[in-house]
Amino acid sequence: MNLSKTKYTNANQCLKMLWLDTYMNEVKGEVDNDSILDNGNNVHEVARDLLGSHVTIEFNKNLEVMIDDTKKALEKDNIVICEASFLYKNNFCSVDILEKKGKDLYLYEVKGSTSMKDVFLHDMSFQYYVLTSLGYNIKKYYLVYLNNKYYRQGKLNLNKLFTKVDVTDKIIELQDHVISKLKEINNYMQEKKVPGDDIDLKCFKPYACPYWKYCTRNLPKPNVFDIYKLNKQKMIGYYKENIITFKDLEKVNLNSNQMMQIEYELNDKDDYINKDNIRKFLNTLTYPLYFLDFETFQLPIPKYDNTCAYQKIPFQYSLHYIEKGKLYHKEFLGSKKDPRRELAERLISDIPENVCVLAYNMGFEKGVIKNLAYLFPDLKEHLLNIYDNIKDLMIPFQKKDYYNKLMKGSYSIKYVLPALFPNEKELDYHNLELVHNGSEAMSYYDTLFDKPISEQEYIRKCLLEYCKLDTYAMVMIYEKLLEVTNNKIKIKKIK
Repeated sequence: MNLSKTKYTNANQCLKMLWLDTYMNEVKGEVDNDSILDNGNNVHEVARDLLGSHVTIEFNKNLEVMIDDTKKALEKDNIVICEASFLYKNNFCSVDILEKKGKDLYLYEVKGSTSMKDVFLHDMSFQYYVLTSLGYNIKKYYLVYLNNKYYRQGKLNLNKLFTKVDVTDKIIELQDHVISKLKEINNYMQEKKVPGDDIDLKCFKPYACPYWKYCTRNLPKPNVFDIYKLNKQKMIGYYKENIITFKDLEKVNLNSNQMMQIEYELNDKDDYINKDNIRKFLNTLTYPLYFLDFETFQLPIPKYDNTCAYQKIPFQYSLHYIEKGKLYHKEFLGSKKDPRRELAERLISDIPENVCVLAYNMGFEKGVIKNLAYLFPDLKEHLLNIYDNIKDLMIPFQKKDYYNKLMKGSYSIKYVLPALFPNEKELDYHNLELVHNGSEAMSYYDTLFDKPISEQEYIRKCLLEYCKLDTYAMVMIYEKLLEVTNNKIKIKKIK
């Protein structure tokens, strides 16, 4: 079979993954990873300028065309080639950056990560194998990744943006592994039936496998892999001991929260509500009461001054607030320029000093505000006042003072909200248009200003509706806490 460096890396994690990719791709599922945006800011494209003038081998479905173009480019003694392509015995690879000096080659593998990871060495060792098998002399092989300590000021400084590490010796050490793995792959791929490989830690590391649901389709539901915050190694250990169902897990020494999840699932118990503790929490809140939620986006290549790789850039917020028994709403959505200054100014205009602010999982909101205060010293005092007055609506659920089995052991709002309001259509994110989660919000904002004006207006409307629901959901959760503690406060909703 034809093998690329991606397929080789997948096979290193799990041979069955490669088999399913090849013969049963239709059962592939989604992998729940956070979206990281490119915004035309593709890491590989930017890195191509690291060595100055270069030629790029354009992608072609016909690999022979790319290979021939590479051979022609390599006729020069001194040249930098991006996506140089090679084939050896059905093993194909394209090198991110290849520098030829005389007869010697210097290879550069570019990664969008901010650190070195062992998994990177496997696809690099595969490429080294292909090129050396074809007779090329590789003097040095460098891993290139992003330096998140570099903050942009004006034009990008590529030498500071990227970290370059010589991994030549490590790649050479892996060559025996490559040769044996290729033999193993070729034998394994002769299987005509779905291989019977069992699930293991390889299903999670180094990457979440998209065939997880397929490979676990016959397990009883719920099972050991549904236990909230149970270490993956422990999950696999219990599974191998045939401790799989929640009934099996009753005999295991899990923590109190995990045992609570099992108990409520097995016995179909009613809601657990510790009214005294919830009242104590509610008594820490004061009116007027503000409910705050930010949306942020991350770029691998810093787009604005005073930003680094993958820094969370706030571009939007929603703010519901209760004052004199009435509910009001304010919001902000950034324009094409760096949105942070305008957002910070609007935030201190919308939230007075010394008022109580609620967030859900407040560490995120506090982090955004602290960064804004550092960036804008003239706004620092007011921003830090907001920071100091934030309280966390998550606490009653994190402490399990309010729990039901639909929360599945979690206190994340994506579990808590539908558990408290299972039939409320207005609180169902699936009923929104276009934008249904934070990843989609990032993606649509990232490309917003490349769209025609009419389309921009529609996307902005959807972004605003999504973020508005985030804080409205918090208001409803707060009201539910009032209700279950028999609090008589009535809030008139003004939309």
